[in-house]
Amino acid sequence: MDRVQLEICCGSLDDAVEAAAGGANRVELCSALFLGGLTPSYGALVEAKRRLTIPVIFMARPRGGGFCYTAVEMAAMERDTEMAVAQGADGVVFGILEADGRVDIARTRRLRSLIGNREAVFHRAFDVTPDPFRAVDELVDLGITRILTSGQCDTVWEGLPLLARLVEYAGDRVQIMPGGGIKPHHVDEVIGKTGCRHIHVAVWKPQRDESTRLRPEVFFGGALYPPEDRYDVTDRAVVADMARRVGRG
Repeated sequence: MDRVQLEICCGSLDDAVEAAAGGANRVELCSALFLGGLTPSYGALVEAKRRLTIPVIFMARPRGGGFCYTAVEMAAMERDTEMAVAQGADGVVFGILEADGRVDIARTRRLRSLIGNREAVFHRAFDVTPDPFRAVDELVDLGITRILTSGQCDTVWEGLPLLARLVEYAGDRVQIMPGGGIKPHHVDEVIGKTGCRHIHVAVWKPQRDESTRLRPEVFFGGALYPPEDRYDVTDRAVVADMARRVGRG
């Protein structure tokens, strides 16, 4: 049996570098993970491809707050996808829904065609579709490589029963990849209970940046006012531990 592939969700180029150093098999390159992941910068992709030897999957998602996009947003997703492919991205992860939550067949087909022979991944937009088994069939017909899902729950841990059914239902037609709220110490159990061969995890440790210390009362974010003197970066030690464990799967 093939070893389990460990994909690390990365919100920055530094995250991707640390994930690769920790032994990840693949990275999903995004920005704005607080919003569930948005399209990263051109520079982040170019440098990721220059610095990493493992596959880099590029996120095409123009905003948070749902997955039914305007014509303008769709145009941006198409240009981002074309750019990502031109710059050597190993795949593109995206998700497009109709207003009623069903897979947007026409637009998904359009983006899939732009991705060409690279991997096409449908992200957790899948988790709000009304019929996940119908969605699997539709995405198989569209040529999707992999589906990222928490089992239509807030976290994978809660969605384990459906995830196991989805893995069995999909068979070898499309890869089902659990992702969403997985704790590092749960990785082995998630693999064991679902039978998945791909798993998607985000792991961070705090990193300090003291450049704002002279004006601690000034904030640059929204109403939550996160501290401006720290940020998160992928914890390569935790990635290394998970990579060792899943490598035995």
